[in-house]
Amino acid sequence: MDEKKLDHYRTVLLEQLRQQSEAARGNQNDALEFAANDDGVKDVADQSVKDVSQEIEYRLSERASQAVADIDQALLRIEEGSYGVCARCGKDIPERRLDAVPTARYDAECQTLIEQASGEDEHATL
Repeated sequence: MDEKKLDHYRTVLLEQLRQQSEAARGNQNDALEFAANDDGVKDVADQSVKDVSQEIEYRLSERASQAVADIDQALLRIEEGSYGVCARCGKDIPERRLDAVPTARYDAECQTLIEQASGEDEHATL
């Protein structure tokens, strides 16, 4: 991949990193605020709603943190010179896929195979 395209993807990833970092911080702060806020909830239903809301904030924070880690890995691949190359088969990842998923580590075919294998493993443990 030429340097101009790499610069484009680096810019896209850095912007996503900024957005996801802000989202992760916001979700973590919201979750901590939920936990610290003892507003005198006595009703079981109200407490349940509060607990569910807190859990949602934690999960959003985890997802944003995972997105940040994925972006960091993609930026590292750019620096190492392996960005845009499938980590499984070594073929180039099409730019259309990178435009849609700038953090992609696999081409679409390999991603499908990985997901299918993962799904088979999950069903085997049920």
